[in-house]
Amino acid sequence: MSEPRVTLYSRPGCHLCDDARAIVAAVCAELGETYAEVSIDDDPALQQRFGEEIPVTFVDGKQHDFWRVDATRLRRALTA
Repeated sequence: MSEPRVTLYSRPGCHLCDDARAIVAAVCAELGETYAEVSIDDDPALQQRFGEEIPVTFVDGKQHDFWRVDATRLRRALTA
């Protein structure tokens, strides 16, 4: 199986992360893609990098969005 094209950086108890996860999961399922979720709380370097800008999504290794995930934008990035 190939690496997931989407990475969602989040933290437990974050309501924006919950919203982003639902959108990422739905779009990835629709397009047959996979995603990985990484808690920034497990890595001080990620905490330093992203701070309060979570959730952060990356597509194909490049930062795509933060705070909110737009399903249309994500779908477009994955089908471009």
